Amino acid sequence: MADDTSVQVDGASSEDTSEGYSELTRAVRELVDVMHSGNLERLEVTRGDLHILLRAHSVTPAPATNDQPVVTAQPVPAAVEPEPVDQPWHQITSPMVGTYYEAPSPGEPPYVQPGDTVAVGQTVAIIEAMKIMNEIIADRPGVIEAVLVENGEAVEFGHPLFRMKPA
Repeated sequence: MADDTSVQVDGASSEDTSEGYSELTRAVRELVDVMHSGNLERLEVTRGDLHILLRAHSVTPAPATNDQPVVTAQPVPAAVEPEPVDQPWHQITSPMVGTYYEAPSPGEPPYVQPGDTVAVGQTVAIIEAMKIMNEIIADRPGVIEAVLVENGEAVEFGHPLFRMKPA
């Protein structure tokens, strides 16, 4: 595992009080512990307007007085490279690392299937990350051409989930 972890947190809210800050600090420390115990290089969590991105950086160990990771702010990376203008389809990709689910719960029909028309903001799937269910929404209108992952499959940031023909 790397010796340095950087943290990026986007999305301020009214909880930015000392109590809210303490809760956020505890949550980030727990996420860092998960990264270290799982030997993860990257961990991303989004909930509402809060976005936390943790990256481990491999550095040469320096003598340290404590075992706490170094926390530094990082610029926001581009989510996904833009698609070429002449491309006849669009991909909906995973905004985080987690487990893909096609339906709101087991035994229920999938949110979308090939051939379904979707609108901007329509829920198309769920990504579970750290026991939090995150709805994945369509970022443009169109028709789902293909589902590119299996229900219950682990996905990473930027992993293609759906191919759709834009409306």
